[in-house]
Amino acid sequence: MLVRCQGVNVAAADLPPVEAESYRILRSRIDLSHLPPLARAVTERVICATADFDYAADLICHEDTLAAAVAALAAGAPVVADSAMVAAGITAGPALCKTGDSLTERLARVTGITRAAAAVRLAFADTGPGAVWVIGCDCTALEEVIARGVEPALVIGVPAGLADAAEAKHVLRSSGLPSLTNGSEKGGAAVAAAAVNALLEAAASQPAADPAPGTRTSGLTT
Repeated sequence: MLVRCQGVNVAAADLPPVEAESYRILRSRIDLSHLPPLARAVTERVICATADFDYAADLICHEDTLAAAVAALAAGAPVVADSAMVAAGITAGPALCKTGDSLTERLARVTGITRAAAAVRLAFADTGPGAVWVIGCDCTALEEVIARGVEPALVIGVPAGLADAAEAKHVLRSSGLPSLTNGSEKGGAAVAAAAVNALLEAAASQPAADPAPGTRTSGLTT
């Protein structure tokens, strides 16, 4: 079995046994070979992380958007997570998460916004434009990303919930921002982390590139 991602073939022997077996089972149950390489890599990674085959039809992304995000990541674009849970799941590279900062708590109290929205404001002050924003837990973080004008390389917006989640993702798709999202109410931290891990691994296989102008790349912590 080979795992294909942006022209790089990874032998099953190079994967941990459980992960290799997950891909084998996935491909025995569903054929995603019709998808372009990055969309397939993301979709398979999400299905393996969730054991939910509905994501084959539920994820909404465009190959050129994913390719641009991979190029940005290869050039050092920072990754920002909306929660510690999402950040903990991002294993293929560093991620910035401000939800636990004392400044975040203070900003949320003073302004009356949620901690997740306050974390977005503070993270943007650190990263500037060109980051990859990974929103898997909080719709208000997604709303803040859209309203703040962060000029992202990509917004992965997949919060889950029966109230507001599907609507917030629809707003993201309608915003014109480069996005990877899904149409249903499902989602969550595991989906968000799986999607960005797939893109980070694709970026790691790219030739080294100079950082994009205006992109800040240092000082990221998980």
